[in-house]
Amino acid sequence: MYLSIQECIDMSDLTEDEVLAIAEHENLPEMLAVELGSYLVHNSGGERRIKQMIQDDIRDAQARGNHKHAAVLKHVLRHFVEHHAAAKA
Repeated sequence: MYLSIQECIDMSDLTEDEVLAIAEHENLPEMLAVELGSYLVHNSGGERRIKQMIQDDIRDAQARGNHKHAAVLKHVLRHFVEHHAAAKA
């Protein structure tokens, strides 16, 4: 039996949007971003690293003039920080 990508996301302690932000930052397929994100969120310093990735994505979107995408990413960042205590630092 195989797991769906949604089942993997559900087990990662990340949202799909957070995974997509990691995929965007690291230029990875979504499934690899789930694996990387799950690893990071469960290891010391990993939540801060994910926060930095999302912040980088926001800056990149703003630099490209894609303010709609930047706004979406700001919402993703806000949600991530609210749900991951180590990211608040």
